Amino acid sequence: MTERDFSGLKILVVEDEAMISMMIEDMLLDHGVDVVGPAGGVAQAMTLLDGVALDGALLDVNLGGEKSFPVADALAQKGVRIVFTTGYGEAGVIGRYPDARTLQKPFVAADLVEALSYFRDRD
Repeated sequence: MTERDFSGLKILVVEDEAMISMMIEDMLLDHGVDVVGPAGGVAQAMTLLDGVALDGALLDVNLGGEKSFPVADALAQKGVRIVFTTGYGEAGVIGRYPDARTLQKPFVAADLVEALSYFRDRD
């Protein structure tokens, strides 16, 4: 696996904005990632978690007025690494999820590659 090849990673995408979701999915697929979802809300994301072994998750914090925290809690219990995507910075998540990363929207492909490295590098 090269530095930019993330083949074999299985990443859940939770994003309520269709255009952003498609952009993220395209970026992930370009790097060999197996995309789970995308899910547009908490209920749909929770359904996708059943019976799936994930390497990580990209969670939009605000999903049309509901927070993605129930999904993050379920993922944390499974030991799945989380990167929150948000336009509001890490202030709302870092205290609750100190091991999670935050990807500030809008982001570019290089930012996403850095997030993928976090999922791959399981020290």
